[in-house]
Amino acid sequence: MYKKQLILQKVVCFAMLAMSAIIFLYTLGIMTEIYDTLYFTMSDPNDIYNVEDGLTKVSGAWIYYEMQNFNGNFTNLSIALILVTLVLFVTGTHSRRKYYIGNYIAVGLSTVANVAFAAWSLINISMFRAKYLEVDFEALKAFWERRNKPEVYTDSTFWFDISYVLFGILIAISVLLIVNTILKVKLMEQEKSRIGMRKDGRLV
Repeated sequence: MYKKQLILQKVVCFAMLAMSAIIFLYTLGIMTEIYDTLYFTMSDPNDIYNVEDGLTKVSGAWIYYEMQNFNGNFTNLSIALILVTLVLFVTGTHSRRKYYIGNYIAVGLSTVANVAFAAWSLINISMFRAKYLEVDFEALKAFWERRNKPEVYTDSTFWFDISYVLFGILIAISVLLIVNTILKVKLMEQEKSRIGMRKDGRLV
């Protein structure tokens, strides 16, 4: 049983690190499609301080600038998430046969960080998804057709929707991390009991 548990803790920790890295890449890509489709509809794309919708050739396109601050924080927090996940490896949570106080702190810190980051991200992404759907997509399509680039147009919400999958997986891995820790504690207690038994089966 201990061997299976050791395999589980290693798999869970590396899955957590991989998921943190994937989310970091996601933060870099979420704005790409929005940039391609909306940025050039701005009448004055350099005037990022004037948020009047009249500066856009397509109503609602200003969401591209509205998301800039969020996206910067999103990327920075995803880097912080990777650093928090690395604490699992620094404390040997992925490989230790026995867990100590540092391992429990690492598990708690990682779990809290994952849940908090997922909640903050999904709240903001859901809000911006709703704003994105307020874009005048008929005008946007006509804008790119006039420029003979109809392939640039898209009304897809894929980059918003995929966040539910990514953060769902992150939370699932966090749950597995907790399950692994509970299993580890039980196995440690069983091992301690076995060590404390005399040959005749009585406790020391």
